[in-house]
Amino acid sequence: MGNAAVKLAGRWTEASAGVGALLLASGTLLCCALPILLVTFGMGATVAAWVSAAPWLVALSHYKAWMFALSAIGLVGAALLLCRPGRTCPTDPRLARLCAVADRWNRRVLGLAGVLWLAGAFAAYLLLPLRQWLDS
Repeated sequence: MGNAAVKLAGRWTEASAGVGALLLASGTLLCCALPILLVTFGMGATVAAWVSAAPWLVALSHYKAWMFALSAIGLVGAALLLCRPGRTCPTDPRLARLCAVADRWNRRVLGLAGVLWLAGAFAAYLLLPLRQWLDS
């Protein structure tokens, strides 16, 4: 296996780490943030129907601290893989172009995962206390 093939295999690892971080961050939205937002906007019946259709969401919401911690570790791990020093693209022009495109998309996916995680953490941990503070 040539040096370029080894570097391309490393790119697949980075891509899978970014997609994994995105899935973990999306999981925090499903279990914790989205139900809280829906109830906040008066759509409690929607949440009740959703939970009856997918009862595993209740189990996930009981472990939301673990969900957020696991997804944060996944995000940090993906960021470390993507932003580590000494990363280079292959010298072959075609592979270098593919490498640059993959790098751009990996950064976008990681950024989206970070935004989803922050939105979920805000909704799950800060929205209710903020609303109670504003109502008093």
